[in-house]
Amino acid sequence: MLALAKGRLGDDADVHQVDLRDRLPFDDGAFDDVVSSLVLHYLEDWGPTLAELRRVLRPGGRLIASVDHPLVAYTIQEPRPDYFATTSYTFDWTFGEQTVPMKFWRKSLHAMIDAFTTAGFRLSTISEPQPDPAARELFPDGFHDLSAKPCFLFFVVEVPPSATGSDD
Repeated sequence: MLALAKGRLGDDADVHQVDLRDRLPFDDGAFDDVVSSLVLHYLEDWGPTLAELRRVLRPGGRLIASVDHPLVAYTIQEPRPDYFATTSYTFDWTFGEQTVPMKFWRKSLHAMIDAFTTAGFRLSTISEPQPDPAARELFPDGFHDLSAKPCFLFFVVEVPPSATGSDD
């Protein structure tokens, strides 16, 4: 993935692989924006990661995150779990001839928002996007289901403008 990103972005892009359990190798307030696309739902506890992402954002900075919608996992898990409980589930993804078990953590919408606010973020936007109409050509059999059920949540959360560092 890193080689692919470097190849697409060129030498001017600084690409890093990090372990989200560790301190990020960036100074406090180093970034205006951080994008976390389909990452957080792999973590049981979002708290330490969100606190670290907040640390590297400047006051007024934004975290733009996408996650699986909590109803996606809730509707495919059998037996159906308590919606309000944080539960794990494993889904087998097949890439070519290789199948990989992917472990996800499903949280309620309230638990997600609580994790952001506990880490010191202020909720700016929450969105339940629908697929682009052009996807109908790519997924003719599944487009109706994709359009009628929530699949993803997009969050934009901000570090309050008066915030400094991670000590607030």
